[in-house]
Amino acid sequence: MKYMTLYLITVTILTCTPAYAWYPPYPTQSRLPGTSADPVIGQNQLYKVRAGDTLVELAPKAGLGFLALLRANPGADPWLLPTGGTVLLPYAFLLPPGIQPGITVNLAEMRLYYLWRETHGTHVRVYPVGIGRSGWDTPEGKFEITRKIVDPAWNPPASLRRENPQLPSRIPPGADNPLGEYWLGLSRDGYGIHGTNKPYGVGRRISHGCLRLYPADIRDLFARVETGTAVYIINRPLKFAHRDNRLFMEVHRPQEADSEALYREALEQVARMPWRGTINLEAIRREIALGRGVPTLVGGE
Repeated sequence: MKYMTLYLITVTILTCTPAYAWYPPYPTQSRLPGTSADPVIGQNQLYKVRAGDTLVELAPKAGLGFLALLRANPGADPWLLPTGGTVLLPYAFLLPPGIQPGITVNLAEMRLYYLWRETHGTHVRVYPVGIGRSGWDTPEGKFEITRKIVDPAWNPPASLRRENPQLPSRIPPGADNPLGEYWLGLSRDGYGIHGTNKPYGVGRRISHGCLRLYPADIRDLFARVETGTAVYIINRPLKFAHRDNRLFMEVHRPQEADSEALYREALEQVARMPWRGTINLEAIRREIALGRGVPTLVGGE
């Protein structure tokens, strides 16, 4: 049985970065395939490294979160890339389990999915997000969009001002405002989805609990959602999908995660699926150990 370690890498090697900051780049490409189509959505791409490139700078240019880009390229030095070498841009993905219309944020992969239905099909757009750092964790659960604000002011809560006494009580809209140009307030007080004036924090655990998007991404998302839109925040490091006789897995392993516990959870998830084909246990262990976050064939032909 032959297994693919990377799935759907385009044959074109990019020498310039994509001109978009979300995926798929155009609404016509956001339509989900039918039930008989491949469960892997999107295509990974290879980027040809130019002199002076770093993963830190490449991530926002490519519309990817920093940690997603780093994990997809095990062993890469984020500050010192070999000129002429290649970097995998992880655009391919599996949908989170049980995804519903509205916004779904999977904290484990630091991605936000916006799913909506039209008469001609179901569509999805995917955006990298920065999430709450340790001690300021982004809450899980079901919420909804309650407010939409353009050019929001920021009123740091008392807890943050105690942590940083130099913070003013109010930061007006503008370049110094960490909320960026758009704010989507959640039904949990004090939490929201917003832009940022520090794009290098997208795709990292760096916020005080809110969800940060690249400026172009929040502009795009803000125009698409309305108040009342459902927001589901989950934390699922393992994703599976199957079609015909092929089983795919995508792993976003937290740094502190127990690999053996994740392996057992992976087998339990497969056992609960309507999948009765062969399973490559070695491939599952390898992907859990690497945690690359790219869809990988782990079962079937």
